Amino acid sequence: MVERTLSLDKTFSSLADPTRRDILRRISETELSIGEIAQNYKLTFGAISKHLKVLENAELITKKKRGKEQIVSLAPQALVEANEYIEWFDQFWTDKLDSLGSYLNEEVNNGK
Repeated sequence: MVERTLSLDKTFSSLADPTRRDILRRISETELSIGEIAQNYKLTFGAISKHLKVLENAELITKKKRGKEQIVSLAPQALVEANEYIEWFDQFWTDKLDSLGSYLNEEVNNGK
């Protein structure tokens, strides 16, 4: 359980930055080299590398060598775990709101 919590902490922490979320969106469509990623931002190559390192530490991306380039691709398993966590809360609140709706409908119908 502690490992899962640490994994989720890394995932959500890395997703807190809009640049990293945008990088993930871009590489979800296609693998990109670090250079291709960097040209989409007004950031230094070093800053992009730091963003990629955070995503890699959270296991949201993988890098592989292709010739002289490093190719970045999405590693969706961490997002699956985050989605499961969010879905639990979605179901929790859906159930609560459904109960509230039922209660309010009963009150309205009993008041007639």
